Amino acid sequence: MRADDTVECHVLVIGSGGAGVRAAIEAEKHGDTVLVSKSLAGKGGCTPMAEGGYNAALREGDSCVLHKEDTIRGGAYLNNPELVDILVNEAPERFLELVRWGAVFDRTEEGEWAQRSFGGQRIPRTCYAGDRTGHEMMMTLLERLRASNVSVLQEVSIIDLLKREGRVVGAVALDRNGELTAFQADATILATGGAARIYDISTNSATGTGDGFAMGYRAGAELIDMEMVQFHPTGAVYPYDARGRLVTEAVRGEGGILLNSKGERFMERYDPERMELSTRDVVARSIAREIAEGRATPHYGVYLDVTHLSPEKIEEKLPMMLEQFLAFGTDIRKEKMEVAPSAHHFMGGLRITPRCETTVPGLYACGEAAGGVHGANRLGGNSLAETQVFGRRAGDTAGRAPSRGTRIDTRQLENYRRKLDEFHSGGVNPVTVVKKLQEAMWNGAGITRNVHDLERTLVDVEKLAKKKLLAQTPMNRAECFTVQNMCLVASLVIRSALLRGESRGAHVRTDIFQSWDAANSPYGHTYISIHHAGIEERKVPA
Repeated sequence: MRADDTVECHVLVIGSGGAGVRAAIEAEKHGDTVLVSKSLAGKGGCTPMAEGGYNAALREGDSCVLHKEDTIRGGAYLNNPELVDILVNEAPERFLELVRWGAVFDRTEEGEWAQRSFGGQRIPRTCYAGDRTGHEMMMTLLERLRASNVSVLQEVSIIDLLKREGRVVGAVALDRNGELTAFQADATILATGGAARIYDISTNSATGTGDGFAMGYRAGAELIDMEMVQFHPTGAVYPYDARGRLVTEAVRGEGGILLNSKGERFMERYDPERMELSTRDVVARSIAREIAEGRATPHYGVYLDVTHLSPEKIEEKLPMMLEQFLAFGTDIRKEKMEVAPSAHHFMGGLRITPRCETTVPGLYACGEAAGGVHGANRLGGNSLAETQVFGRRAGDTAGRAPSRGTRIDTRQLENYRRKLDEFHSGGVNPVTVVKKLQEAMWNGAGITRNVHDLERTLVDVEKLAKKKLLAQTPMNRAECFTVQNMCLVASLVIRSALLRGESRGAHVRTDIFQSWDAANSPYGHTYISIHHAGIEERKVPA
């Protein structure tokens, strides 16, 4: 409902990917719920693009205990064990819930759920719908959303959270015409996804700009492990316009092998036991090293080869990959793919409790916006499960929040009106800033880091953040806010990377020698907020 030009609701959900939609479905059971999407609901974000699968311990011989062990080992022992417990124990029920709602996942000839092998798993645990799993999930969730009483507002960009008396009480937004809109809510959920678009080459859609990280930070929330950025080992490298486009881990799960320009199956040098199904951090670094040492393909990648598989298997198990590469002029049934690492996923994010509460009252987070579940490296297949497990939890917790009736302070909106005026008098094209930011982050805070490059890149990012951006029309206003968010998130990544004086999971410091492995690291989470920053000490196991 609308009162005094303010949209009022019990729960405000920001983000329309798998986590946001699942949160809204759950929250609506308890009161008026509004879902706000800066794109089209179910079309932006990473969930509909996710091809590989959903991890759940379902088959004989598997267990939640094994799933937890694999997740924590893969996460370089930086995961929050309590959050991992929740993920592995609730993932099977959330999977079966999707099935009850109409999702169609592949089955074996015996009628069991088909599960493929993904990196870092001792047992095939990844349920799938061909190589379009996220799309299948998203269509199912949207049907459920349409059957609910959730109010969905599309192409509306939340630009900041609003607080009163120390609590988040809503948000301020720009509609598709660039006009200000305010939301008043008893509980607000950030389900805004990650920020891999701060890098030059990324698998993310255009919405992966880290808005939730930036808004949460400005509201005083604490973020953890922001240095932990996963580079997916296999992004397309050719043609140029397709750079970074995800080549799903399902390709390797179905038997795809990696070769360098000499035809060597090089993973034998880096992880002879797990080979192509090593964890993503290991595979990405291995590919980067092959390229750096001169064993790259013509387009500066490596080969991913499935030509030894039958055409029928490729057509059945990898139909989207086949279609995608045919559009590029490559028939993967007969030709090798060229791939290289691409910025993919943020393991860090807002610190949450098991109830998805952040450190700021009235604010909740779930999905990729929240940190702690995946530690220093996410296992493929765990994120789709995370969207459903923690999306439901966030929606339930926020929905049960008391109705406080706290009014937003409309005087705060004047600050944003002044900012809009400033954008119209600026002189720098936002696109130019984004391009320079992405290049700086890729070169200075990418797969490998050192203190010199990080400090230099931080200076560059801070200079970019001070640029006076130009909104040529009212519809360009949201773009200016987004660019400022991207610069802020980039600085959080770098500052956190400087705090972690070790190599761990996805974070590799080439300038530091350490005498410990991940299991015996003396460090826990990095943390950063407007109030403080540091790194936790960790009690090393005896």
